[in-house]
Amino acid sequence: MATRTRDSIWRVKPVDLILKQSEESSKTSLKRTLGPWSITAMGVGAIVGTGIFVLTGVAAAKYAGPGLILSFILAGIASGLAAICYAEFASSVPIAGSAYTYSYASLGELIAWIIGWDLILEYAVGAAAVSIGWAGYFTDLMKSLFGITVPHALTASPFSGGIVNLPAVLIVLILTAILVRGTSESSKFNNIMVGVKLAVILFFIGIGIFHVNPANWHPFLPFGPGGVFSGASIIFFAYIGFDQVSTSAEEARNPSRDLPLGIFLSLIICTVLYILVTGILTGMVSYTKLDVPSPVSHALILQGLNAAGAIISIGALCGLTTVLLVLLYGQSRIFFSMSRDGLLPALFSRIHPRFSTPYLSSILIGVVVAVVAGLTPIDIVAELTNIGTLTAFVLVSAAILVLRRTQPDLRRGFRVPFVPVLPILSIIASLVLIVSLPRVTILRFFVWLAIGLVVYFVYSRRASHLERGNQTT
Repeated sequence: MATRTRDSIWRVKPVDLILKQSEESSKTSLKRTLGPWSITAMGVGAIVGTGIFVLTGVAAAKYAGPGLILSFILAGIASGLAAICYAEFASSVPIAGSAYTYSYASLGELIAWIIGWDLILEYAVGAAAVSIGWAGYFTDLMKSLFGITVPHALTASPFSGGIVNLPAVLIVLILTAILVRGTSESSKFNNIMVGVKLAVILFFIGIGIFHVNPANWHPFLPFGPGGVFSGASIIFFAYIGFDQVSTSAEEARNPSRDLPLGIFLSLIICTVLYILVTGILTGMVSYTKLDVPSPVSHALILQGLNAAGAIISIGALCGLTTVLLVLLYGQSRIFFSMSRDGLLPALFSRIHPRFSTPYLSSILIGVVVAVVAGLTPIDIVAELTNIGTLTAFVLVSAAILVLRRTQPDLRRGFRVPFVPVLPILSIIASLVLIVSLPRVTILRFFVWLAIGLVVYFVYSRRASHLERGNQTT
């Protein structure tokens, strides 16, 4: 008969139990193949993409103007505060699952389910949105370089006058196959794409800096100080990715050292690049001309640099490819962790006998994302990615405070300094950005959470391995 202890009520899964089960489970363990540079490249690959190549122009034109530089700094600070909290958990609980696993170890099963359900939405919708953006750049590049016009019926969803967005479907399925093949192989592919992407961004900085007109930076805050906060909440999508570094915890060779290093390096590198690109972009052309889906190449074309614009388009494809790869990777690891805990069916934690990857999770997610990307217009729904990530940041920061009290002797490879001040600041910063989002986005998010709670109480709570353990005590 179940005992009604505090842990059974809150259903907290202690860190030592999480680590023990991971070590003892040979059928659901992942190969440790990732070093610090691969982990950092994974973070950069996830972060640098949609934000810098797509959202920069829209956010400058509609929300912040040249003051978008301050928006990136503000969003970077919020992300940095959360990153410090993620680093402690990643070094203490080196298990796949990211914020889901951390919440399970400190805040309990219900909160862990909520954040896991939240991450499912964040990664899946984000991946579908990125694949559609990738398809747009691909079709433009095919036309500009080779004179090939892909029929509209094969590049748009039925809701947009087409039949299916075929390029978006194909890129998702190709990357899914790479992920099934193995983490090491997908990591090598990601590293190559990240290298190309960074080279192209540095190329833009090197070319663009000679075409900056300081007059374009005036007025610096055309939408007032409030525009900086609104801009930060919109371009926060640009920082999604560093948290996904922690989903690789179970595949890192030295997680207590490599994960914090990868989180910090990827965030610092990307913040510097965002500030430089935004400053140059708004200095090259007026912010009023940047409300386009490809602002970086567009700015070069307005300067008469068509060849440079084509090169940037190639870099954008590489950038969006790496973002999509890491989103699909992170989603499959969340499924893997939730399945291993019994909250999702057991088939999602099955490991391929040859490739040592959670292949069924990867295949299911790839197919679902491909269908959504090919048949559904998701531009509005994609805003949910921001609120999902910010909610995860709030819960991870709160979990640091809880775990310091409940498990003070836990071995920590990295410790958050200035507790409780720094985690509290992290919570406040994320909440400020959440309330700056459109109200309809917040409403949709609560609807998704309500659906998740129904699933939890109907299936997951009773199927949970913790529930089975309580019934035998």
